[in-house]
Amino acid sequence: MSHILKNKNLEIEIDLPAENYNFSRFDWTGNIVSVKYNNIQLASTESATYENEMQIGKGFYNEFGIDTALGFNEAAIGGWFHKIGVGLLKKDNEEYVFNRNYEIKPADFEIKYTSNTILIICKSKFNNGYSYVLKKEIKLEKHGFTINYDLENTGEKEIITDEYVHNFLAINKEIIGRNYILKFPFKLMPAFFLETVNPEQKVTIGQTDVTFKDSPKEQFFFSNLNGYKNVKPQWELKNLESKISISETGSFKTKKVNLWGWKHVISPELFIDVSIKPGQNANWTRTYKISNFL
Repeated sequence: MSHILKNKNLEIEIDLPAENYNFSRFDWTGNIVSVKYNNIQLASTESATYENEMQIGKGFYNEFGIDTALGFNEAAIGGWFHKIGVGLLKKDNEEYVFNRNYEIKPADFEIKYTSNTILIICKSKFNNGYSYVLKKEIKLEKHGFTINYDLENTGEKEIITDEYVHNFLAINKEIIGRNYILKFPFKLMPAFFLETVNPEQKVTIGQTDVTFKDSPKEQFFFSNLNGYKNVKPQWELKNLESKISISETGSFKTKKVNLWGWKHVISPELFIDVSIKPGQNANWTRTYKISNFL
């Protein structure tokens, strides 16, 4: 059964580990599937068809190591490697692919609650010199929520990975189009984007914002919006029809900001690089704020 955090304005629904979502990609430690602001839904889904619902992203799902999972290169074919926040995955190919359906040995999970928080602790098995303890706390605030991370290296090898939240957004279930403005606190430089997928040319890249000429029927994607510069990790999405704004700010600097979307969803992504020596830990926070604007 999912867990609800609720106050006067906000209602956040959180799936527990292996509840509903049970795929090998996204972190299982507290999947935020729904955020309602004054009963208006802000979360969307990866797929508009809802096929394979237990394997698709929803709401505010985060992921560790999208390009290379922890210990993948050391593992032999048929061996096991870590997907942080999920468990051990069985290696069946020489190339790691984030959306491949890997066999899973789940990690151990512990859950603690207060009136306005949920803390999920993920303890991994020791494998190929790696092990960790991930603590992720989701805390309901007056005007939003925070996600607090603590990743401890309990193994023998250094943990080198990255993490981001794949924010699946659509305010009041409105399709992506002219009523949306996505703002960033840094200059957007398309010439330095690593990848640009904009087949219909309906996505417009401005100085510091992204707008839409019309609703895109095809998927769009832009990587490294920050042009490889260290920037403040922040975005703000505004809907001009409902007059609702949602933003995310990280407690770290980022070298990588991506944007993916489709007709029914827009997903800004703020990446953090993580490097932790044995016996040490890393902490970071993502802060989400939601409000009305004139």
